[in-house]
Amino acid sequence: MMKTKKIFTILICALVLTACSLPGLGENAKKDVVIAAANDTERQILAQMQKQIIEHYTDLHVDIINNLGSTTLIHTTMLKGDVNMASGMYTGTSLTGELGMDPIIEPELAMKTVQKEYLKRYNRVWFPSYGFANTYAFMVSEEFAKENNLEKVSDLLNLKDTIRVGVDTSWLDRKGDGYEDFQKKYGFAFKKIYPMELGLLYSAVKNGEMDAVLGYSTDGRINSYNLVLLEDDMQLFPAYECSPVASKEILDTHEELYDVIYKLTDRIDTTTMQQMNRRAAEDLVEPQVVAREFLEENNFFEKDEVMK
Repeated sequence: MMKTKKIFTILICALVLTACSLPGLGENAKKDVVIAAANDTERQILAQMQKQIIEHYTDLHVDIINNLGSTTLIHTTMLKGDVNMASGMYTGTSLTGELGMDPIIEPELAMKTVQKEYLKRYNRVWFPSYGFANTYAFMVSEEFAKENNLEKVSDLLNLKDTIRVGVDTSWLDRKGDGYEDFQKKYGFAFKKIYPMELGLLYSAVKNGEMDAVLGYSTDGRINSYNLVLLEDDMQLFPAYECSPVASKEILDTHEELYDVIYKLTDRIDTTTMQQMNRRAAEDLVEPQVVAREFLEENNFFEKDEVMK
């Protein structure tokens, strides 16, 4: 009980601090675009992309609020009216999170469900996917994959008693797509499984401290560490397709935003997002620079580009 109260207190404090860190933005969010990002490079890069194309194709001014620590905080900040757009929301996360629904494995159905429910419950438009999904994924080094002929998660069956597997600490008790459900779906458990901080997983498998780890599919270190993603052949993990989300109010006020936001639909695949995350997280290139490089290389600033 004491632990529950402590967690609740920490959450309330975080919400209060977040609210206090956004002075005056409530009024700005009523007339111009204010985008919520998080503390990960992925959503900061996406926020910069949206800011740059919106300001290029419209007369609107765009502010970005970075370092909102979770999807829950982004959602709460939108409810308060301090922001009117989220740079990236994930179908699987929002289904079981703020929507309180069961996981949906089928990507198209998951997308339709969050679009319908977000509009009905929160009066927000959930746009189509950028073109990539950031989901849980088991991964191994390229060398280990070749040595053991590994392509899919089921291939780990014959190694279950010998390999060292590092996983995100929260995944062990996660409902719907956590370790308990993994054992039901795949029919086996790992003899040597270690809960770890998410940020340490990738270096652990790279350095041979772990043989396999469970990370996120668009992390830039997958590319830089030459890691191989194993296919989730039993479809344990639900769809986590990434999309921008905007309040219906700001879209109705500035209808030109629809066309501009749609311009990034299906334009970023998983490999490209991995590479951009690597640029920001590993090479320490500022997210706004990474975003501009992508937009320039793909001709998003051409005046005669056809609006989607």
